[in-house]
Amino acid sequence: MNAAQLTAFQANGGFTPSVLATALVGLVFALVLLWGVWAIRTAYSGWAENRLSSRQFMGVLVRVAVMYVVLSFFLLS
Repeated sequence: MNAAQLTAFQANGGFTPSVLATALVGLVFALVLLWGVWAIRTAYSGWAENRLSSRQFMGVLVRVAVMYVVLSFFLLS
């Protein structure tokens, strides 16, 4: 964005584009973390009721952790 566009954005929005970008990244991380907690809780329920093996449960844990790390790498770099 050029200087005129930045000024217009800040005048109309009341905040800078970098603040909006930070808020959106934070929202994405919060949603992914919420989904991860739901996935882990659901997998734990299945494991506790013997519908999932320990290996499957660990697979869910690893997938959620890897997804969060990859997302962190792409969004924070």
